[in-house]
Amino acid sequence: MTTAIIDQLMGETAPIKSGERCGPLKETLCIEGGHPLHGLVRVSGAKNAGLVLMAASIMADGETILDNLPRIRDVEVMIEILNDIGVDTSWNEDDSLSICPPAGKVKNHTSYDLAKQMRASNLFLGSMLGRQGEAIVSLPGGCDIGSRPMDLHIKGVAALGTEVKIEHGYIFANTKQPSGARVYLDFPSVGATENIMMIAAKTPGTSIIENAAKEPEIVDLANFLNSMGARIRGAGTDLIKIEGVSSLKAGRYAIIPDRIEAGTYMVGAAISGGEIQVENIIPTHLHPIIAKLQETGAHIEENDRGLLVRAGNKISPVDIKTLPYPGFPTDMQSQMMALLSLAPGSSMIVENVFENRFQIVDELKRMGANIKVEGHTAVIEGVKNLYGAQVKATDLRAGAALVLAALTAEGETEIEDAIHIFRGYEDIVEKLTTLGAKVHKGYMEGEYTD
Repeated sequence: MTTAIIDQLMGETAPIKSGERCGPLKETLCIEGGHPLHGLVRVSGAKNAGLVLMAASIMADGETILDNLPRIRDVEVMIEILNDIGVDTSWNEDDSLSICPPAGKVKNHTSYDLAKQMRASNLFLGSMLGRQGEAIVSLPGGCDIGSRPMDLHIKGVAALGTEVKIEHGYIFANTKQPSGARVYLDFPSVGATENIMMIAAKTPGTSIIENAAKEPEIVDLANFLNSMGARIRGAGTDLIKIEGVSSLKAGRYAIIPDRIEAGTYMVGAAISGGEIQVENIIPTHLHPIIAKLQETGAHIEENDRGLLVRAGNKISPVDIKTLPYPGFPTDMQSQMMALLSLAPGSSMIVENVFENRFQIVDELKRMGANIKVEGHTAVIEGVKNLYGAQVKATDLRAGAALVLAALTAEGETEIEDAIHIFRGYEDIVEKLTTLGAKVHKGYMEGEYTD
């Protein structure tokens, strides 16, 4: 790597001068509690599937059209990254997104300013290597929910013939002798599985991923790549087999519904004392969430339109352990904590995926919750009521949990840093308002440098 390249990459971010505002006005959400949710909500496309499919689209020749892609902040950032590396994108009248890579190579490195805004920017490691055998990818940002190292990603691409170095906050990868290989993942990492699948799809020979992640988003990526001509079998199991092909041909593809958004609105019905019909879902993706909500006393029935979720007469305490799919999803842990804050008796949540998922605790305690944390375990003693307060969304799912808590709290709750919520929930204000919530956006001034 030359000094010129380092200087170019390090020079992407202009320093902020003393006395300057660190950013635009910060968005807030203001919610008046005490209004049960009733009605119909349609779930948007899956954020975590859409982002990886957007990255994977650069591997194909021609125009990719993605249907059911949510118009959320993370998707807009991914569009900015695509545009920055030379890919044309446009929203169509039917709300699908067109993605058109150039005939030649794309720019081989991602912007630090953009990559630091979300974790999914690391998915360009696999897609760039799959497209052109070289990538300079900024170490990603995203929610501060715990350590999410890139070691398994690097282990996987290296096994397939890629030389990798990490310098100055960037991953420098160059595929010298591409060849299929067997990769065992020490942990079933979703991102690592996705990156390996993408590079392996266009690597000569047979690649096998052992202890692969089994999430529905993995299956959606495999289906997407196969629709373009890839040869991937076993997605959704812990062993994925990939026969490399020389080229992929772009097409049109519809993204699966977002199981976490669906689960969030399901908890919304239970915590607010309401009844919601949730449509545009795949019920099998929601089985762990359905099971735990039913344990709390919620009534859930499957019908032709999706799921009808009705609050029970009371909220019962339950114990939860987060695990990789098909276990209970870590992305629903904070929302369930908000619900269990109102369950008489003791509940326990063990977080086995991300160690910083309990940042939500201090914010819920500001609203009157009684929660104690020791290591990876939170013990929740249910209280009779929560109260409106000024709180802060520390990450995407914590923000969603605060929205749920605010729906049932006495008085008004103001949630700062609501940008985290808008990163993952399409039209959340409009959807909640349609369901009967009293919610509106607000703004507060950003901080200044010293």
